[in-house]
Amino acid sequence: MEQLEQGRRGGEGEVELGRDFKEKLAEYTTDGSVDISGQVAAKARTGGWVAAGLVLVNQGLATLAFFGVGVNLVLFLTRVVGQNNADAANNVSKWTGTVYIFSLVGAFLSDSYWGRYKTCVVFQLIFVIGLITLSLSSQMFMLRPSGCGNAKEPCGAHSSLEMGLFYLSIYLVALGNGGYQPNIATFGADQFEEGDPKEAHSKVSFFSYFYLALNLGSLFSNTFLSYYQDEGLWALGFWASSGSALLALILFLCGTRRYRYFRPGGNPLSRVSQVALAALKKWKVKMPPPGEEDLYELDGKEIEAATTEGSKRILHSEGFRFLDRAALITTTDFPPSGDSTTPNPWRLCTITQVEEVKCILRLLPIWLCTILYSVVFTQMASLFVEQGAAMNTTIVAGFRIPPASMSAFDILSVALFIFFYRRLLQPIAAALRHDPRGLTELHRMGVGLIVAVAAMIAAGFVEHFRLKLARGGNASSLSILWQVPQYMLIGASEVFMYVGQLEFFNEQAPEGLKSFGSALCMTSISLGNYVSDILVTVVMKITGKDDTPGWIPVNLNRGHMDRFYFLLATLTSVDFVIYVICAKWYKCIKIEGKCEEEEEEDFSD
Repeated sequence: MEQLEQGRRGGEGEVELGRDFKEKLAEYTTDGSVDISGQVAAKARTGGWVAAGLVLVNQGLATLAFFGVGVNLVLFLTRVVGQNNADAANNVSKWTGTVYIFSLVGAFLSDSYWGRYKTCVVFQLIFVIGLITLSLSSQMFMLRPSGCGNAKEPCGAHSSLEMGLFYLSIYLVALGNGGYQPNIATFGADQFEEGDPKEAHSKVSFFSYFYLALNLGSLFSNTFLSYYQDEGLWALGFWASSGSALLALILFLCGTRRYRYFRPGGNPLSRVSQVALAALKKWKVKMPPPGEEDLYELDGKEIEAATTEGSKRILHSEGFRFLDRAALITTTDFPPSGDSTTPNPWRLCTITQVEEVKCILRLLPIWLCTILYSVVFTQMASLFVEQGAAMNTTIVAGFRIPPASMSAFDILSVALFIFFYRRLLQPIAAALRHDPRGLTELHRMGVGLIVAVAAMIAAGFVEHFRLKLARGGNASSLSILWQVPQYMLIGASEVFMYVGQLEFFNEQAPEGLKSFGSALCMTSISLGNYVSDILVTVVMKITGKDDTPGWIPVNLNRGHMDRFYFLLATLTSVDFVIYVICAKWYKCIKIEGKCEEEEEEDFSD
């Protein structure tokens, strides 16, 4: 009897010990994140809104610095460098496109070798160097005679050396900001554990606040800096950008001990290549019926050891069956008996590895449909500014609004619609769809395309009436405030398209390719700028024949930019139809322990 009582007491002690052990485990993250020392991250001491808040402030300051250059670059090229409107718009598109092409470089280095923290630090340092070089070159070489570069007095000619230094500095800015951007969004999301319900909710909110910080950061550069630069104080504006970028870097480094980190997972190109080659080698192997295939997979611990920390198995999905051959077990995949039991990775790949490739292939059609939206978005930094410069910029008591400052209405619209969506529209959509998420990311991206069409129609009508007045002898009589609706509509479309895009690609990208997912957002903007450049060039060649000025001439009063806006509205409408088809076809990535109960219609209804 006494032994039984002792056993019972021992059992109770073991239960108590188990409870303490579980409570102890709950104090640490379980998603593979570590602290600065490489130990499992303690929730109380790392991550959360403290770390994410530093990332948000960093993003705001870095964006202020970037837009201090980008928002008025088209005017710098026309007034200081001496380019015409079409060439300046195309050069801005090329430069902006290059910024986002460099995002692929940053994402690759982050996912493969450096990790997100180191990549952010290195590229922010390049960003600061580029801005300081731009400030020095502008002050010493570009702004001659003194006070030039305003609306009235253009600057003189520049030597090849001076132009070379100028282009070197702005493309250093492009490299630094491009490599930093896709990683800072994902690094901020890393500060929340998706397996913790409370932190998972915060992670979803983070992307909205991240985009809000981005826009609030550009508010200062789009108002105060734009005003000073429009008055010809270009060097002052560039130096302010340099100081903001340096402060952003210092604040980012201050959070080093507070952040949560994920180790890089190795070169993803080799994993993709292994799947492609293994499937090709088994091209003639007959595939069994669906559900009867003998497909290769590691267990959970082996997956974590073979890939990134905290990785989980991706469940097998139908579609792209030709890639399943890479995971199909055959007699020639393993070495002879007595040798290593590990298969040749170039002949046999895991289901998880195959599903990573399938995931990328499924994301590509959605991604391609977002490029034309970026063509619309990029007009805000080029043709909208040129359109505003041809309007009456004086509003009250002689106060003049710089054309580039009109993008402040876009920023205010972003802030307003983020609040509108999170507080009003999402709860209503959640109740109507019986889904706590409300509108899915794919739904929101579709809404963004529709609102973008409305923005182009609004811009087209404003330009139509401006031209009508200008040709009636009332040049520049239409107030620049008539541009407010098109800027507000662009801002509303951004909340639906770009915030949804950030969430979608981060959520649907495999574990070892999270930065690549964010880079897809940046690259769609990049290609949108290049497509805009090509589209403007083609339109000018077609419409500028037989000594006609074309739709977008140097003197906008002789052109038909309204028709170009209506053309973009038509192309975006066609893109929306294609997007709906692609969204219906899309299938969610299904990770073990997550997404298993989600139905396909959740993403496509």
